Amino acid sequence: MFMDNSKIEIYQIDDGNTEISVNLDNDTVWLNLNQIVELFHRDKSVISRHINNVFKENELIRNSVVAKNATTAKDGKIYQVDYYNLDVIISVGYRIKSARGTQFRIWANKILKDYLIKGYSINEERLSQQNEQLKELQESVKILGNVLNYKELSNDESVGLLKIISDYAYALDILDQYDYQSLQIKDTSGKAIYQLTYEEAIKQIKLTKTKYGNSDLFGHEKDESFKSSVATIFQTFDGIELYPSIEEKAANLLYFITKNHSFSDGNKRIAAFLFLYFLERNGILFDESGKKRIADNALVALTLMIAVSKPDEKDTMTKVIVNLINKRN
Repeated sequence: MFMDNSKIEIYQIDDGNTEISVNLDNDTVWLNLNQIVELFHRDKSVISRHINNVFKENELIRNSVVAKNATTAKDGKIYQVDYYNLDVIISVGYRIKSARGTQFRIWANKILKDYLIKGYSINEERLSQQNEQLKELQESVKILGNVLNYKELSNDESVGLLKIISDYAYALDILDQYDYQSLQIKDTSGKAIYQLTYEEAIKQIKLTKTKYGNSDLFGHEKDESFKSSVATIFQTFDGIELYPSIEEKAANLLYFITKNHSFSDGNKRIAAFLFLYFLERNGILFDESGKKRIADNALVALTLMIAVSKPDEKDTMTKVIVNLINKRN
């Protein structure tokens, strides 16, 4: 059985009046008996005799060059029909000394070469995507390892790290199979409906300090970098937003606030709080079932990952975050 995913090419005989639908599968071409009769313009009994002689004389092994395929006949019934590959077609062409056979062989070889080159390109692209996936996963796991060296984790933080690995696995889909999907920004919620300002962010930090701040230095700005962090997520280039979706803005907000270390104390808590605040104001903090898109312990783990990550790992970190809070999760 073959041709579940076969390609169809149309071969036009040199008289210009006859066209044959040629199946391409398993790196060769296939024709049934009636098509070979049409190609060589010989009586069916003559073509059948030559095909039988090809196998009788052991020129070709039947099982290697013949495949059956379900074909619907004119009467509407489905029959299992023998299809013969290019080796058989060429052998028949030599036996009847047909110029048509030579022309078909030249055409078929050109078509097969084109498909092989195209197939190689596709496979090369898929291999590249797989390597990129593995690289992304390796980088994520490496950053997770750095977290363990950075501090002794509480049980809740450890659970959060494990949750990131399990939740993030769906985005890569490497653990079960390759689906040739490179890690991308997708399934996001569109443009932000709420734009966070520096003034609003400071106001929220002050409110947070009254409840969670355990030092006078909590939320105390060391420089202008926090203002820059908030402004950067809304930057545009030639009128196009650098971070077009809510999720991308939120991911980069969390990253910038954590990495810029703008405050004398409370940087990670402020980053996590404003990340959640931004998602909530844009209506995507919770999924359709009312559950947070990202669990609190996973957010803690993510913030720790960002804190210990290297600058050249930013792209990996933000992609991880987006894939954990997009519509698929």
